[in-house]
Amino acid sequence: MKRRALVPALIAAVASLVASGLAVGAEPRAVIELFTSQGCSSCPPADRLLGELARDPSLVTMSLPIDYWDYIGWKDTLAKPRHTARQRFYAKTRGDGDVFTPQVVVNGLTHAVGSDKAAIDQAIAESRREGATLDLPVKLGVADGKLTVNVLGAHADKTGGEVWLCAIGTAVPVAIGRGENGGHTLTYHNVVRRWVKLGDWTGTARTFSVPLADLEGADAAAVIVQVGTADRPGTMLGAALATLH
Repeated sequence: MKRRALVPALIAAVASLVASGLAVGAEPRAVIELFTSQGCSSCPPADRLLGELARDPSLVTMSLPIDYWDYIGWKDTLAKPRHTARQRFYAKTRGDGDVFTPQVVVNGLTHAVGSDKAAIDQAIAESRREGATLDLPVKLGVADGKLTVNVLGAHADKTGGEVWLCAIGTAVPVAIGRGENGGHTLTYHNVVRRWVKLGDWTGTARTFSVPLADLEGADAAAVIVQVGTADRPGTMLGAALATLH
């Protein structure tokens, strides 16, 4: 009788965690960053694929619209210069100089054409062979008008990194008036609207709290812990994504 009584309590506890946005289950296997542009005719298939990948709970997916195609006829309404800079910093860190759209960067280490699912799957596998990626637990909770971020501790020999919060719009439709995609309304998935550095991680557990009012306009949040700095990004150590409402 006691054992049976535990079952409803356990179900209720798990449901509470899910409802609060707290990560439940295994760590994610990949962070996928898509560099895309509303002015790029090759990008819509990649944007759709990212929407499909976003439904996989083992992936943290983010769309990072860039601005270097604005000159060809349409100014990207979601683009941020820091996304363009981030893509170029990745290329510099890798040493290959490859910057294009649609391009995905996987776990901060490898890259692929953003519309090629097989290449993305291969990049995920390669990035996990190259080192310990995403083995640092990151837990997110939403309650009492705030987002709580818990980055757990690790072994002393674990490389430190930076903790970043990305405010996200999960589905953003855009009517494109001119350029290569002119006349089409396209939906962009998990678009990063704002970056907030929460702090540094040096191997010990840390907790951060962010008022939801500071994330106004976002309906989800991703948190990444990444080796290096903003201008020299490296391996993803941990990540999580949670809905805010």
